[in-house]
Amino acid sequence: MTATKFGTSPTEGSTTNETTRASRVLPFLEAYALVGLLILVIIFFSTWSRTSAAFPTLANLQIVLTGQSVLAIVALGVLIPLVCSEWDLSVGASTALSAVTAAKLLSNGMSPVLALALGSSVGIVVGVVNALLVTRLGTNAVITTLGTAALVAGVINQITNGATQVSNIPEFWTSFGAGKFFGIPNLFCVMIVLALATNYLLEHTPFGRRLFAIGSNRNAAHLVGIRLKWQISLAFILAGVLAGMAGILQIGNTAAADPRIGDSLMLQALAAAFLSAAAIKPGRYSVAGMLVALFLLAFINSGLTIAGAPPYVTQYVNGGALIIGVGLAVNLGRRRERS
Repeated sequence: MTATKFGTSPTEGSTTNETTRASRVLPFLEAYALVGLLILVIIFFSTWSRTSAAFPTLANLQIVLTGQSVLAIVALGVLIPLVCSEWDLSVGASTALSAVTAAKLLSNGMSPVLALALGSSVGIVVGVVNALLVTRLGTNAVITTLGTAALVAGVINQITNGATQVSNIPEFWTSFGAGKFFGIPNLFCVMIVLALATNYLLEHTPFGRRLFAIGSNRNAAHLVGIRLKWQISLAFILAGVLAGMAGILQIGNTAAADPRIGDSLMLQALAAAFLSAAAIKPGRYSVAGMLVALFLLAFINSGLTIAGAPPYVTQYVNGGALIIGVGLAVNLGRRRERS
């Protein structure tokens, strides 16, 4: 038998080539599996007899894009601290507080622009409080932000007595929330701008690289001179900024401020943020992966709703997605560190 180059037999060379091809194909499949699943979900609900009449329509697409825009901004707020391995479980509550604060100020006759600005700034205040508690007192972020969320929920109930705020919502803001730019919902355009800005911040600036370094190995990040407390503080503050913006945009979207909106937003935002580590850049949290995961869940829920599925099915989907997302993020992250 004639030996191949470098003394490798034909069988060994064939095996090597197959291994090389597999090493190229498998990472691609892993990175874009959720994208493929998203496409399959859209095709399924577009052709299924129970949903084919309403699902693949421009009206339904606009509803999904508008409905998910505020949620995506909340998920961006969850994502930034997550990059440096910190959990902020108060983003949803901050969003609700910003919304009801702005609505309450509007109902008291305050200037619409000032009321919206003050409502948005509430999220920043919560972010600063979280940053101080976590970095200065050294408390666990999960427990701290969970406690903050509970305190914020108490403030919301005190302000609203559990009632949805609907008085004196300015028409210009609800018109903006319901409006479209060349057929694309305004809120979706705002979300895309914020997503691009967040992606640039995380992927193309020294701040973002420091956050990823902290999330990958905190001790190593400290040894190379990264100011851990300052970077983590900024992550929590930015989460608060995004929560505040989501709150006032929610008012424009629904022409009301629901004091209970925080809980529903938080679960879905967490699921999308964690699932981002399983898409586009496996083992690494990313804005692109978060958007893929978020709209995958959105289209599944939309299709199930059109099909007449009971509301608890959506809860199963979101809860299951969160569990799967956490599991994938942990395992893919470990594998990325080993490689």
